[in-house]
Amino acid sequence: MLKEYNTIREIVGPLMLVEGVDGVKYNELVEIRQQNGEVRSGKVLEVNRDKALVQLFEPSQGIKMATAKARFLGHGIELGVSEDMLGRVFDGMGRPRDGGSPIIPDMKLDINGQPINPVARDYPNEFIQTGISAIDGLNTLVRGQKLPVFSMSGMPHAELAAQIARQAKVLGTDEKFAVVFAAMGITFEEADFFISDFRKTGAIERAVMFINLANDPAVERISTPRMALTAAEYLAFEKDMHVLVIMTDITNYAEALREVSAARKEVPGRRGYPGYMYTDLASMYERAGRIVGKKGSITQIPILTMPEDDKTHPIPDLTGYITEGQIIISRELYKKGIVPPIDVLPSLSRLKDKGIGKGKTREDHADTMNQLFSAYAQGKEAKELSSILGDAALTETDKQFAKFAEEFEKRYISQGFGTDRSVIETLDLGWELLRLLPKSELKRIRDEYIDKYLDKKN
Repeated sequence: MLKEYNTIREIVGPLMLVEGVDGVKYNELVEIRQQNGEVRSGKVLEVNRDKALVQLFEPSQGIKMATAKARFLGHGIELGVSEDMLGRVFDGMGRPRDGGSPIIPDMKLDINGQPINPVARDYPNEFIQTGISAIDGLNTLVRGQKLPVFSMSGMPHAELAAQIARQAKVLGTDEKFAVVFAAMGITFEEADFFISDFRKTGAIERAVMFINLANDPAVERISTPRMALTAAEYLAFEKDMHVLVIMTDITNYAEALREVSAARKEVPGRRGYPGYMYTDLASMYERAGRIVGKKGSITQIPILTMPEDDKTHPIPDLTGYITEGQIIISRELYKKGIVPPIDVLPSLSRLKDKGIGKGKTREDHADTMNQLFSAYAQGKEAKELSSILGDAALTETDKQFAKFAEEFEKRYISQGFGTDRSVIETLDLGWELLRLLPKSELKRIRDEYIDKYLDKKN
């Protein structure tokens, strides 16, 4: 029998103190029932002897402490999961947001998940095609990887997220592929953009969406990505699907974490964020991966906007430590009209060499990737030199590299948000651009590949 307590002693903002409790656990769900029958919910943030600190999911206005009763439910936040979730839109607490009927669950899972035993983890090494050349060709994504996108305010990361969700696929298999999309603290317009884009392109059929709006409670924002990851774990490890989890915007999530931490009067860490933010982010990011003996996998693309475009800000800084690389969006490229404006030089996928090569993409992938990186870096240097000293200071080869850098940005990186390129098209385009350079400058590619691909006309 669940106990009810009418010993609510204090309410400050979203926090409530209940005294005289017994057997209450951290993260346990709480129902607050008022005399008029209204019910609000919350979860236990802290237990100290017989006192429980409860965080409310709804505003605390109108709660009468004298007559309200707190009822502890004996379990944490759970999500009812089923394959029927595909094609549906939910709010940050897992309630239907699309006007459809509630899901009849196959099972109920704790949203905090179960940590994957490191020994049971399988190494990520299978290529995922996103249809975006700057990622597929140069910063390859593999199944089970966590590859964040570092964006800036005002940049089109929403369009990039929608494009990846629409186009991503595992090549060479007929295995089931699903997208779980979590949006935290976004505006109504952004939510409408994502939902209508997914519906219009048919991507909604294989997607599960969790949408938390900017005016929803901060504590709901903290549960949104965990709801999404719980749905992903069910689809991947119970239903053998390859699941891509896209989470936007991690910065809004971290702000909600800071808000809750400040309400609890915790000692702040860097920039006012709680000292446990690294652990908290890791508890989400580390839910990506593959498990030995299971067919399914979870691949994560968290998207965050860097406050003040600062890569050393705690949110991108800690994210970079936990994840396997980063895709960086550039304001400079966006101003030039290049979309998606991915800056390939500082971007990095630490597992890119694991998902490419013969039998995965194509034998020449690694060599052309290294050559394109090198040539683009040289071309950018040549262009900078020319802007300082003028064209006369450049050698003939420098001019060719500068021309290559321009064409590379225009044709390879800039493909628009509606173009879906296969990895073979991306590799062939790379060779087409390398023909702009003298053959003697292609020092990073084996002669056999130069003979086989360089003179091959498309």
